[in-house]
Amino acid sequence: MNAFTDLQAGMELTVAGRHVPQLFSEWVRRTPDKAFLIWAPFDEPAVTWSYADFWDAAGRVAMGLARRGVGKGARFLIHMENAPEFLLAWLAGARIGAVAVTTNSKSSPDELAYFAEKCGAVGAITQASLLPALTRIDRRDFFIIASGASVGDAEPFDGLLANAGQPPRHEPQPLDELSIQFTSGTTARPKGVVWTHANAIWGAQANARHFRLQHDDICHVFLPLFHTNAQSYSLLGTLWVGGTLVLQPRFSASRFWDAAVRHRPTWASMIPFCVKAALGQPIPDDHCYRRWIPAVALPDLVDKPVGIATMGLWGMTETITHGIVADPLHPGPAMSIGRPAAGYEILIRRDDGGRAGPGESGRLYIRGIRGITLFKEYLDDPAANAAAFDDDGWFDTGDRIRIGADGDLFFLDRDKDMLKVGGENVAASEIEAVILASGLVREVAVVGRPDEMLDEVPVAFVIPQADHPQQLEALLIAACKDKLADFKVVRTVHVVDSLPRSTLEKVAKNVLRDRLKENVAV
Repeated sequence: MNAFTDLQAGMELTVAGRHVPQLFSEWVRRTPDKAFLIWAPFDEPAVTWSYADFWDAAGRVAMGLARRGVGKGARFLIHMENAPEFLLAWLAGARIGAVAVTTNSKSSPDELAYFAEKCGAVGAITQASLLPALTRIDRRDFFIIASGASVGDAEPFDGLLANAGQPPRHEPQPLDELSIQFTSGTTARPKGVVWTHANAIWGAQANARHFRLQHDDICHVFLPLFHTNAQSYSLLGTLWVGGTLVLQPRFSASRFWDAAVRHRPTWASMIPFCVKAALGQPIPDDHCYRRWIPAVALPDLVDKPVGIATMGLWGMTETITHGIVADPLHPGPAMSIGRPAAGYEILIRRDDGGRAGPGESGRLYIRGIRGITLFKEYLDDPAANAAAFDDDGWFDTGDRIRIGADGDLFFLDRDKDMLKVGGENVAASEIEAVILASGLVREVAVVGRPDEMLDEVPVAFVIPQADHPQQLEALLIAACKDKLADFKVVRTVHVVDSLPRSTLEKVAKNVLRDRLKENVAV
């Protein structure tokens, strides 16, 4: 055996015999009365579920799904904002061998119709306020279950909780599918990233190890559960140690510290925007935070003045957890993201193809075990799977990394066709496809414009058709609103006579970005 096959054998032993229902039920057996979930909505009293209570409720939801024919391998959408029902549906699906397809709550009707068709979903669990987004799904026998009031023709979620009995007993195998997340890439349509139960078990223990989590830790969750950050870092990390989740509908700076004092969370996975917004509020003396994890070390902003430790990391949906992470005992310099994590191989290639060294930068590649430390596959997309990995098994992340003089790693930027809008990954090509489909322009290039609150927002440079209407910008923005989630909608449209080109005749988007930064007239 070579070193790589040795690593694969070791990883297989790490996850053997373990799966999500087994992990949860283990804590039900050991600590049935301990709080698993504290649901802390903004305008209603908090509600607490013990591990035993939540397991029982998820079992009833699982029974209800099973009675609708949802079984092993069946895929169903969870299209929800943060809520207990999201977690109940996710756990219920795992218990009967079904596959939860968690979708962005801001997705447009057109996007959701695509997701449902792509994965062959048999139904959706949503909430009353999001029902209009499901109107374009035209699938026979597609069920819709909704929580909240005024669910219309949808089945009420409470009806699932009224089920009695035990769901069908199912023992997932490590490489059985657990969930799918659709993530933006460099193609016009998001790709479905398939996670297995082995992925979840690996992610759970890796997150707990990276963050030094303990059984008595309480995690504050306000980032969306449909994303890897909350779903893996927060939820799975907490499940590994049998900790407690404090769940809020979303991030709210004005309500952040009240929940922190009231429910006493000890840590939170965050994004830099949340850090800055929370620090802009009066900071109480009686909070219990010991660690914030905002993806980069922020010693001068947080650690020293506030007394809450921060640490850096890098990960993506395809890596389940962090392929690069800091050690809490050795967090590294400001803005660093850490060093290669155990279980992964990291390679940073210069533009000339050589291996980058200290003081150099390059494109980030990662290698691991498919279905365990890396995602299983892109859903029904052989071309994307083949393009993502080279012959030696290296996965091309599309991100650029700088190696510090002392070996610490720093995130530079993403693939130039990827935007980061308020923590959301957005493929410029997806927006460009919608604008071209309008028939109003001959060419389009979408780039990110720096934004103080959202990091960047999408804007479009277009060469219009000769007979374009005067209200071109309004029409293109309306087309985006109809087809895309709101954070993907272009903010402005710049009409140009030509687009700058590189030597290979590709649009030189760096020139367009520079014009935006410099406020040069276009």
